[in-house]
Order: sequence, then C-alpha cells, then structure tokens
Amino acid sequence: MIAILGDYWQDEEGLTTVEYAILLVMIVLGAIGAWTSLDSSVNNAVGIVNNDGFGG
Repeated sequence: MIAILGDYWQDEEGLTTVEYAILLVMIVLGAIGAWTSLDSSVNNAVGIVNNDGFGG
C-alpha cells in the first residue's frame, strides 16, 4: 500500500493537470474582471451619448 502511494506521489502527470487547472482558473478570473470593467465602461459611454441627444 505504501509503495502504491509512493508511486502516486512521484508521478508528475498529476501535477501537470493541477497546473493547467490553476491556469484555467486564472484565465477565467481575468476574463470575468475584463468583462465587468468593459461592461461599466460601455454603459457609461452609452449614457453619455444618450444624454447629449444623440441617442434617437
């Protein structure tokens, strides 16, 4: 049993999977942050254009 656990501990393929998962989480969090930032910027720009009388 200890030998099997030792083999899993030394196996580096599991680490690669964890690293890719962490990278994916970081990309998703960055995308959410960018989306939120762009959302408020676009809403502000549309509001300014509408208030200036160009909105129809």
